[in-house]
Amino acid sequence: MQTKFLIKKLAVAIVGLGLSITVAQASISSNSTDGIVAVVNDEIILKSELNQAKQIVAAEIQKSGASATAEQIQMLALDNLINEKLQLGLIKRAGVVPNDTIINQQLLAIAQSEGLSSLAELQSVLDAQQAGSYAAMRQRLIQEAAIAALWQNQVQNRVRISDDEIEAFLQSPESARINQTKYQLLHIRVPYLSSNPDANARQQAGMTALRVKSALDSGLGLDQAMKTARADYAAELQGADTGLIDAVALPATIAGEVDKLNIGQTSAPIITTNGIDVIKLVNKQQTNQVIIPEWQTSHILARIDDNQGADMAEQKINALYQALQQGADFASLAATYSDDTGSAAAKGSLGWVGEGQMVSEFEAMMKNTAQGDFSVPFRSQFGWHILKVDNIRQRDITEQYRRNVAREYLFARQAPQAQEDWLQELRAGAYIKIYE
Repeated sequence: MQTKFLIKKLAVAIVGLGLSITVAQASISSNSTDGIVAVVNDEIILKSELNQAKQIVAAEIQKSGASATAEQIQMLALDNLINEKLQLGLIKRAGVVPNDTIINQQLLAIAQSEGLSSLAELQSVLDAQQAGSYAAMRQRLIQEAAIAALWQNQVQNRVRISDDEIEAFLQSPESARINQTKYQLLHIRVPYLSSNPDANARQQAGMTALRVKSALDSGLGLDQAMKTARADYAAELQGADTGLIDAVALPATIAGEVDKLNIGQTSAPIITTNGIDVIKLVNKQQTNQVIIPEWQTSHILARIDDNQGADMAEQKINALYQALQQGADFASLAATYSDDTGSAAAKGSLGWVGEGQMVSEFEAMMKNTAQGDFSVPFRSQFGWHILKVDNIRQRDITEQYRRNVAREYLFARQAPQAQEDWLQELRAGAYIKIYE
């Protein structure tokens, strides 16, 4: 089994390569003995880091179909490491604390993609391959999350999308792409046999991908197509029936190919970082309207905190539930007894609530409570609740959706230049020394 490490995809322009290191460019001796190849403010870049970065850059260039000299690869790798060290320095000085829940979710997703069910299994597999691999992966995810948050904060402050720009975009032919489109796909991936596949490994994957396309074209279902196409290929094929998913949720490389297909057609093999993908368009739904459900909801909270333990909170909510069953007025109980002081002042009202606005336990109970009725007591991270659904409606948010997506498109168009400007400013004010 191969473990897929998350790596940042590099946008590399080989033609007209220009690097902006703030000290004189210097070649780096491959037989340096001290292990340090550069200093960036208070951070250092080790030879081992540079060698690893060079491997990643070389692999990405190869996969893109471009070519570069060893010197260009080394300079690109060093350039990216300098940018990374500058950002990590800012993060350290800001005292950023990682969100362990989010990091664990990312690690669990990696584990599940490899057929594992827990973080403990993932750690066991990784550390069996190389001691310390799990800790290194976790640290890398933490760094990438912190850099992404830093980047988002800095770039968002630099990119300003005006209402006039949004209006102009919505009036342009380009805006047709933001209509609400859903696709159902059969998606099969032929994973590479190694993290840095050679020409022979790429050829094997390519031949297998062509067999996948042929199997899907012949009408075979997902499982049978993978079984038939795999033949003697050493790695298991990965596949999924996506169900109906929003077009905007698809990776750009996949979305671009899906848009060319008619229902029932299969794409040509799509080369990606981790393997070769083949997709079949099973169904397509398109509408110019976006309608969402909303629930007009009230609740009573028995908070669990230092002043009220879990047992006491549960006793309180059960007593209030019993009172409701005996005919007590929900609004009056919420105003008098709810520990959520904000909503208690409004007699428990939370107003209109849409999907994704509340914690998962609250949303699940809300969706399963009939209009005009109240729920049984249930617990969330905040304590014990009883909720009441006062009304349910379907709201047309087409215009809001279109404006939000237009803003995202315009932001994505302007963000790369804003990021480059910010990094150049960081470098201009930094101490960077590259050793011979």
